[in-house]
Amino acid sequence: MSFKIGSVVVEARDGGCGVRLDGKPLHTPGRTLMLVPSEALAAAIAAEWAAQSGAIRPDTMPMMQLAATALDRIAPQRAQVVDALVKYAETDLLCHRADAPPVLVERQARIWQPLLDWAALRFDAALQVQAGIMPRPQPEGAMRAVRTAVEAHDDMRLTALQFACGGLGSIVLALALLDRRVDPEEAFEAAELDATFQIEKWGEDEEAARRRASLRIDIRNASRFLDLLDGMPDRWAISS
Repeated sequence: MSFKIGSVVVEARDGGCGVRLDGKPLHTPGRTLMLVPSEALAAAIAAEWAAQSGAIRPDTMPMMQLAATALDRIAPQRAQVVDALVKYAETDLLCHRADAPPVLVERQARIWQPLLDWAALRFDAALQVQAGIMPRPQPEGAMRAVRTAVEAHDDMRLTALQFACGGLGSIVLALALLDRRVDPEEAFEAAELDATFQIEKWGEDEEAARRRASLRIDIRNASRFLDLLDGMPDRWAISS
């Protein structure tokens, strides 16, 4: 579909901020009015639309996609989303450690354990570490604490949490990103620790490089979305 936009305007309305395209209010793909909590986020969405020319490219509009997901999918299914995110704690990446070689064991402990310690102090979520990939039940108290931490986020932030968690494979890392305990690059390095170790040993193929580049962008977009929600400087904008 060919697309050309004449004017893009950010406007305050109904306790939030919306966007008008050629005088018409912007809606999500699900036909929900695009109304976000901050002017900064609305401005970023407007800029994404203003940059469109010819065919619409949704992949160049990550802030629009995240906001639309929050309105169309997260809000109506909030309870199911919370349940799914809490379930990540049962198999959290940071809890499953190698038993060899020693250099990898040391690296996992050095990078991952401080994040688990932070989660225990910040949320009272004392998740247990184990060797290997087979899951074992986590303490009920820790699981309840993770649920409380997840439920504390509104629908927009819950969207960022879900998006980050899916890529990182860790609810602890995703919560740390939202809490700004780690920045996007630190989150990427922690999530990719094992893969990086293998690359150092055997090298990196093109498919792995593409996957890692895509993950880096996704994490930065999640962090950027959060910053814009909070009206912070746009530190993580990515050129298309």
